[in-house]
Amino acid sequence: MSKKLKFGLPKGSLQEATIEKLAKAGYNISVSSRSYVPYVDDDELEIRLIRAQEISRYVEHGYLDCGITGYDWIMENGSKVHEVGEFLFSKVSRRPARWVLCVPENSPVKTVKDLQGKRIATEVVNLTKKYLRKNGVKAEVEFSWGATEVKAHDLVDDIVEVTETGSSLRANKLRIVDELLSSTPRLIANLDAWKNSWKRKKIETLAMLLKGALDAEAKVGLKMNIAEKNLAKLLAELPALRNPTISSLSLKGWVAVETIIDEHIVRELIPQLKAAGAEGIIEYPLNKVVY
Repeated sequence: MSKKLKFGLPKGSLQEATIEKLAKAGYNISVSSRSYVPYVDDDELEIRLIRAQEISRYVEHGYLDCGITGYDWIMENGSKVHEVGEFLFSKVSRRPARWVLCVPENSPVKTVKDLQGKRIATEVVNLTKKYLRKNGVKAEVEFSWGATEVKAHDLVDDIVEVTETGSSLRANKLRIVDELLSSTPRLIANLDAWKNSWKRKKIETLAMLLKGALDAEAKVGLKMNIAEKNLAKLLAELPALRNPTISSLSLKGWVAVETIIDEHIVRELIPQLKAAGAEGIIEYPLNKVVY
């Protein structure tokens, strides 16, 4: 029988972003609306789509060998797993998700101490109770099945909710009092699976390619030609061109320069390259950058 690695991916808000990043890493995944078992073009992978809230528990107990889930849910579940790597991506941005204590804009609550005897709604009940204990506050914490922002105005005194940009909270006229936890997606592994040499190598390969795909998103490749007499000046004036590859051209006295740089500086850099004598400048996207 062929070896299989059972890999859990988050179903829901992170699903699309996760599958997109894995495609850039080289794993093409196709999801059917009728099945929780997606197709993947790797016979050694067996993928399951499971809610992010549950993945760490299934990894901990060995039903999955590894999975991608948020750090928040690992902490909420208290799961004992091996963290392979952190991957900063999400459905909205590359910002971490933040679990924050919120109150209506006109609430008298200013600090966590003002929550004494109050009622709080949240999905992360364990995280919230731990936060209250840490601050010596006794309050009632109830599980919220959704639409938590709405409850803050009529049904409960306060909420603990997740946000990336804060726009949804502002739209619901809520004010952030404190931050409980900052969370990013993590690749985690079952402790026994991590001890298995074949599974560990497979998981490490996944992590390396996924990291390479994410690193490539913020960078581009640049190619250009320049007269050899101007090369030293070009490199001295443009420190962004770190460790470029330089090769001779068939045209005597000219060289080709190729490098990888951060995408956000390209618009300032290309005019400087042109002014320094570079010609035939080509910018191209990257799929993976593996260091």
